[in-house]
Amino acid sequence: MTIKGKKIGFLGGGNMGEALIRGIVKTGIVPPQELFVTDVRLDRLEELSRTYGLHTLSDNALLVRRVDVVILAVKPQILKAVLQEIAPATPGKLLVSIAAGVSTTEIRRHLPAGTLIRCMPNTPALVLEGATALARGRDLAPGDLETAQAIFEAVGRVVVLEEEHMDAVTGLSGSGPAYIALVVEALADGGVKVGLDRQTAMTLATQTVLGSARLLLETGAHPGQLKDMVTSPGGTSIAGIHTLEAGGLRRTLIDAVERATLRSRELGRGEGK
Repeated sequence: MTIKGKKIGFLGGGNMGEALIRGIVKTGIVPPQELFVTDVRLDRLEELSRTYGLHTLSDNALLVRRVDVVILAVKPQILKAVLQEIAPATPGKLLVSIAAGVSTTEIRRHLPAGTLIRCMPNTPALVLEGATALARGRDLAPGDLETAQAIFEAVGRVVVLEEEHMDAVTGLSGSGPAYIALVVEALADGGVKVGLDRQTAMTLATQTVLGSARLLLETGAHPGQLKDMVTSPGGTSIAGIHTLEAGGLRRTLIDAVERATLRSRELGRGEGK
């Protein structure tokens, strides 16, 4: 199965659904007239239709019947009800779930037909800089994985892993934008504290994070190499790094990824919903 000539449907038109739609339309891998979306909010459907020129529907099962690939982009709390609604329409369809913490085993309890891929994208997909992990399914037809990769590569970078690692992905890249947002905000606050105006501080902080990440990605350098590039003996950077180490930044970030991973596992088991 290849992406060209296939119809793609989105069950849910929220932020992540729109991010994928935007990437697909922008890259042109599928024309807007081959895209379909449902949502409980009629005003949201009107907005998506007006912005991207796609088809909107109010019936989830009807959407599934009309498309080849179904993106399950609803919240985990309502996924069960949606799966039960669409189950009769799923034979022969490729289904891609982006519901955090919900395993393919759990989905299969309510959705016996169709081939299934679980994935975890993140919110930078909204600006086509997403990080998405795809879990290899055991029931995939030839080309299914490549189809899913093509969709998510339209909004960023893709890795393929075993499903057992998806909670760790949730803890790192799924939750990671929140960690980075805190880092950027703190850096900007630091700039304000030492005399910069807020707008200038935020511009410098965000561009520094963006540029550093791109430098690491494009050069393949180890983060320690980037650190050493700007850390001279007795200089300003080493003084700042000393403060970060004393404050436990490294350990705190590691602990945050671990705790978010554990929470994803808890949610997957139905604990604390």
